[in-house]
Amino acid sequence: LPACAPRVPDLAGIYDRAAMTHDELRNPVIVIPGILGSRLEQEDTGRVVWGAFSGDFANPERADGARLVGLPMQVGVPLGELRDDVSSAGVLDRLKVNLLGVPVELDAYLNILGTLGVGGYRDEALGLSGAIDYGDEHYTCFQFDYDWRRDNAENARRLHEFILDRADYVRRERTKRLGVADTEVKFDIVAHSMGGLITRHYLRYGATPPADGDTPVPTWAGAAHVERAILIGTPNAGSALSVDQLVDGAKFAFFLPEYEPAVLGTMPSVYQLLPRPRHGAVRDADGTPIDLLDPREWEKRGWGLADPRQDKVLRKLLPDVTDPAERRRIAVEHQAKCLVRARRFFDALDVPARTPPGLQISLISGDAERTPSVLAVKRTGKPRIVERAPGDGTVTRSSALMDERTPDGWGRELRTPIDWWQVMFLFSDHLTLTKDPAFVDNVLYQLLEAPRVRPGG
Repeated sequence: LPACAPRVPDLAGIYDRAAMTHDELRNPVIVIPGILGSRLEQEDTGRVVWGAFSGDFANPERADGARLVGLPMQVGVPLGELRDDVSSAGVLDRLKVNLLGVPVELDAYLNILGTLGVGGYRDEALGLSGAIDYGDEHYTCFQFDYDWRRDNAENARRLHEFILDRADYVRRERTKRLGVADTEVKFDIVAHSMGGLITRHYLRYGATPPADGDTPVPTWAGAAHVERAILIGTPNAGSALSVDQLVDGAKFAFFLPEYEPAVLGTMPSVYQLLPRPRHGAVRDADGTPIDLLDPREWEKRGWGLADPRQDKVLRKLLPDVTDPAERRRIAVEHQAKCLVRARRFFDALDVPARTPPGLQISLISGDAERTPSVLAVKRTGKPRIVERAPGDGTVTRSSALMDERTPDGWGRELRTPIDWWQVMFLFSDHLTLTKDPAFVDNVLYQLLEAPRVRPGG
């Protein structure tokens, strides 16, 4: 019935004039997807590792596919030096799958790009590829694709290189189109899920993260290049689902293959989605909180890469290692490195710090879905979900806010190390937040019309 249909605003009518206004004060936008949001390919062969699931894609249930999907492991070698021949090859604006022999395309980040299109932001990748005819108007929006398996701090450094390169490009385009030379170029960032963690780390430390052993002190080096950051469904305090996936593996959709714990356990980024130990999200059978970042806990409990039953997968990942004990030693050492790195990553993000003048960080989060929040170790020895809290089905409201209030020290006002400029809650789940008309309306307002406080302005 017409009376029951939801009312949506005339976005084109509201933002048309602002969308058509291009000058040196309007920031270009960078879109940063979350985990799984970038296409991965083998560099020499072009074989798809993630992003298409038909033909010769890297099936993790096969030995050759598992080795492509998982990262290398080697005792004594730092995580950053463990390289393979797989790299990112663009943001997944569409995800191609083969369902029962029928090719199907699913929208991935096309909703965000469509929103920005309404605002007059012309995506560089889509414009240059010819997917959308923007003419030559494709210098105002960029997709930052990255290898989402790797350490988020490492990808924050890649983001810095990406920003410097695109800033030079935008500066040249402004000179050519607007007749203004040597303008300062700052960006706005729209980041989904784990992309928000990369964004926050970059804003705080730029291309130079704290050295191992040093107390993290935010320099806000990245803020020199970014004016406004919009985080969408970001697990700032982690997600309980990451524990479940590291322990039991994951099947991201019913039509996709199984990704075993040992395959996911090679990826440092997945550990950087774990809940903070101080929040007590994982508890022993007697209710005692478990320090999820202590490698000894994972080895003692046989979780993830330390699970003896995962040796069948380790044989695929480490084909040259014939001794099961040696395979386990390599796997346990790799898991320990990932957990230590996650602790350092959390320490760097969790230091309370006021944003410098001119930087505004906002959050769009869901809080209408019952979301896994607490896990308890059952008789099987594995953690199982026992409590749920308001969220978007993947990330709880409190995690997105990075809410540091505890039951014993609760106060009415939010306590968080993040200096939020603006927070908005929607009644959508993690993957449909970007389809909500309220999301579209408010993102366009923040990018196009909301007043900005520029230093010296």
